[in-house]
Amino acid sequence: SSVSYLAQSVQGHLRLVGAARPVSAWLAEAQPSPELRERLVLTQRMRDFAVQSLALPDNRSYRSYADLGRPAAVWNVVAAPELSLELVTSCFPVVGCVGYRGYFEQAAAEAAGDALRAQGLEVSVYPVPAYSTLGKTNLLGGDPLLNTFIRWPEGELARLIFHELAHQVVYAEGDTEFNESFATAVERIGGERWLATEASEPARQAQATLDARRADFRSLTARTRAELQALYQSGQDEAARRAGKSRILARLRAEHAELKAGRWQGFQGYDAFFARANNASLGVLAAYHQWVPAFVALFEQQGRDFPRFYAEVARLAALPAAARRATLLTLMPADAPTG
Repeated sequence: SSVSYLAQSVQGHLRLVGAARPVSAWLAEAQPSPELRERLVLTQRMRDFAVQSLALPDNRSYRSYADLGRPAAVWNVVAAPELSLELVTSCFPVVGCVGYRGYFEQAAAEAAGDALRAQGLEVSVYPVPAYSTLGKTNLLGGDPLLNTFIRWPEGELARLIFHELAHQVVYAEGDTEFNESFATAVERIGGERWLATEASEPARQAQATLDARRADFRSLTARTRAELQALYQSGQDEAARRAGKSRILARLRAEHAELKAGRWQGFQGYDAFFARANNASLGVLAAYHQWVPAFVALFEQQGRDFPRFYAEVARLAALPAAARRATLLTLMPADAPTG
């Protein structure tokens, strides 16, 4: 099973990079629509900004573009037990143990999800617009820009590029929470700088609206995760925990409906998540946000100097996992939101 999975991963990535061509080649032709041409030019400004203002790697990543003819780069599959938020992990060379598996074909991801459901696990299968090869594929052209995100709002597009490049700076094998929280912190800090200095006022206003909704989403899901975690660890019997879980998830969906009807003004972007919310989909959120406040605090502690910040993060990544976690706990602000 692992050999088959790794084979599809290698083959899928080779097909992806094989479809990419340098942005300069796209721009030299009449083929791109005016909209795509504008977006490609914008990404190259973002790419230069990432190097010059954020000290992110200056390499071949995001200097090429591919249209995959599908809506996602990969589909991730995550699973968790019925009464736990702990994700089931898989271990592989280079990346270590991770709480997800990525598939280049949606049908394969759905089949993998069905197999996990047959084991009694709760499963979430979700599209992923981009992924990082940790800077290890520069000889193949690096990680390309993709149709799956090229038309995103300006602020979101910048953040994605900064996030994925951050993975090339520091990577702690087997520690998804550390890696994703670090990249998310770089994404947020870098995104704020881009919007403040490079973006138009309409782009800043659009991002402010998105950020307000995202803050509501994170607050609601973080509170729900905390309630579920307390319930699962309460020592109650399984029947009581199942009943409590149903009440908590029902309240989650009701609060989402209130937000959507109220200050979200009918925004439907989170509908699919809340309709299918379960332990797996809620559990994976923590991986991206758990330590973000700690990394932001560390950035401030290092004088908002990116090279110094990256060096300190690399030092943390080299520590044993327990020591790394203990250090991050000391950096967490007392009032930091979880998630």
